[in-house]
Amino acid sequence: MMMQSQLSLADARERVAKLREVINDYRYHYHVLDESTMSEAAADSLKHELSQLEERYPELVTPDSPTQRVAGKALDKFTKVTHRTPMISLADVFNREEVVAWVERMRRTLPTVDDEFLCDIKMDGLACSLIYEDGLLVQAVTRGDSRVGEDVTMNVRTISSVPLRLRPNQRFAHFLRGRTEIRGEIVMYKDEFMRLNKEREALGEPLFKNPRNLAAGTIRQLDPTLVAARPLHFVGYDIIRDSLDDTPTIAFGYQMMSELGIATSKLTKVVRGVDEVMEYIDHLGEIRDGLRFNTDGAVIKVNDRVKFAKLGVVGKTPRAAVAYKFAAEEATTVVKDIVISIGRTGAATPVAVFDPVQIAGTTVQHASLHNADEIARLDIRIGDTVIIYKAGDIIPQVQQVLLELRPLGALPFDYVAELSRQYPELEFERPNDEVVYRAKGLTGPIILKRALQHFASKGALDIDTLGEKNVEALVDAGLVQDLADIYSLQKSQLLKLDRFADLSAEKLISAIANAKNPSLERFIFGLGIRHVGIQTAIDLANRFMSLERLSVATIDELCTVDGVGGVVAESIIAWFADDDNVALLEKFSSNGVVPRFEQKTGSLVGKSFVITGALESMGRDEAAEKIRLQGGVFQSSVGKDTDYLVTGGKVGASKLKKAEQYGTMIISEKDFLEML
Repeated sequence: MMMQSQLSLADARERVAKLREVINDYRYHYHVLDESTMSEAAADSLKHELSQLEERYPELVTPDSPTQRVAGKALDKFTKVTHRTPMISLADVFNREEVVAWVERMRRTLPTVDDEFLCDIKMDGLACSLIYEDGLLVQAVTRGDSRVGEDVTMNVRTISSVPLRLRPNQRFAHFLRGRTEIRGEIVMYKDEFMRLNKEREALGEPLFKNPRNLAAGTIRQLDPTLVAARPLHFVGYDIIRDSLDDTPTIAFGYQMMSELGIATSKLTKVVRGVDEVMEYIDHLGEIRDGLRFNTDGAVIKVNDRVKFAKLGVVGKTPRAAVAYKFAAEEATTVVKDIVISIGRTGAATPVAVFDPVQIAGTTVQHASLHNADEIARLDIRIGDTVIIYKAGDIIPQVQQVLLELRPLGALPFDYVAELSRQYPELEFERPNDEVVYRAKGLTGPIILKRALQHFASKGALDIDTLGEKNVEALVDAGLVQDLADIYSLQKSQLLKLDRFADLSAEKLISAIANAKNPSLERFIFGLGIRHVGIQTAIDLANRFMSLERLSVATIDELCTVDGVGGVVAESIIAWFADDDNVALLEKFSSNGVVPRFEQKTGSLVGKSFVITGALESMGRDEAAEKIRLQGGVFQSSVGKDTDYLVTGGKVGASKLKKAEQYGTMIISEKDFLEML
């Protein structure tokens, strides 16, 4: 280091100029070119010398000096700034088909648009605009609401990757004259984020949530010294000049930013056509986990700047650019309810029901909370906003409750009380060595036998010869572990049991095979979902028309079905959320069981019936079946929506009274038979 006391003002001025040149060159190579011209320690030594010289000769201090990055005085508030050109957001696309549709829309608007695009990674940071006048940084403004942002100049000046003065360039000296606006993202690298969190953990301080939130929160600190203490980076993605001729293509703009000392993404690529766009995206998807920063997708832009401008804006987004979003791995949603499912072993499993969200490419609306201890650990309550993620990209899980968004009056979830409320007919116990509550008296074999008898019953799949005794024999022998196992039974297995001979075994195997394509409503009823009777099963089948659509139905959608209220909807949601039941449905499918939906036709479509008294020609169950076969609805009690009350012998006075009250048509058994 040169002895400063020996320097005259003229010598000091020359030394300061050289120091600034070397330090700025180091910054350029380090942040823009990803290379080092010297060690960090050496660079710090030069910065120290410069600082001392400026302290000795304050008249040499300039706004763009490397020493002027940290301003000492804290702000009272941020000033609002209107963007000269709005920092509008991009429309999202999620697959190749949507990219193709985007290109087609552009061509309808501007037939001359070509298929040359610039692709760049979409960094997960805070959008910010840097404004330079004659090459000098004069203002930094956050994106805000796209039209009005906040002046964060003092904070941005502390970011070492932001040049306080654009790098001199003889070939493009005109970029250093007039107004130049650089738009980009303020980000924090993942490794630096983890280091900060480790330091906070060691001090017993609360951890930061994620790099993006930390970057955004940091840049909005009123004290610039706090900003300077955190490692932020600025990465440019656009350069705006008054004349489009200055940057004829988006790619040329990237080149200019690098020439002027602005760090840009190293992953930009000019491509032609949708095929090359998708190749870029696929490659990005493969490498993104190894990148230093977080990303949720890519940006695709028409490369020609003039055509970009001609395409204009539709709504609040430019026509000439889109953001390709990778499938979200996390999402926030609001817990609407916590329902409890009783599994095949009698275990009670709580399930969080929430507003549907997209995670990893699929719609998710419920997640297992596992047990009462997990509910207590999360302190999850109805009304809470939660972060949902997919464990192993398969199973939805509640990662965290956002306590700051908890609504007033949200009460702790009383697990024991909810068990009693949701299952008043059952008693529960929690064995000392287990974390789950179980229904008393309900062991796995008992539950399975009841479920299988119901599944095979006349109202459900109507599997001949699979009655109570045969069910017990199969379960006791260990041949059936769940409902789907009956479809993999072999005749040779049955012949080993005392109850079966050659003919009876053949008959049962044949009856099961004939039940591989049951009607959707019978299959739904056969599953034994709590509160779902045969008529409700029919109504559900008519509404959703497939088991897949029913399995992802929301509570609101379920409640649009006649006879389905909140309790029934909760029960359906809980059933499809149970991991055992999910596995069961998959096993049904692998065993070739395909429920079929057929649109109901017949003379009674759209008509509803209630039967009172004993019919002479048939039993009530048979009459109900005939009504349903003709597309009608069988009801157990008279309501406003009942069309006909069929009267047999010894009619119920209350049903007659309600029928008269609601204007329901009262018909005889003879009239009813003529309608069939």
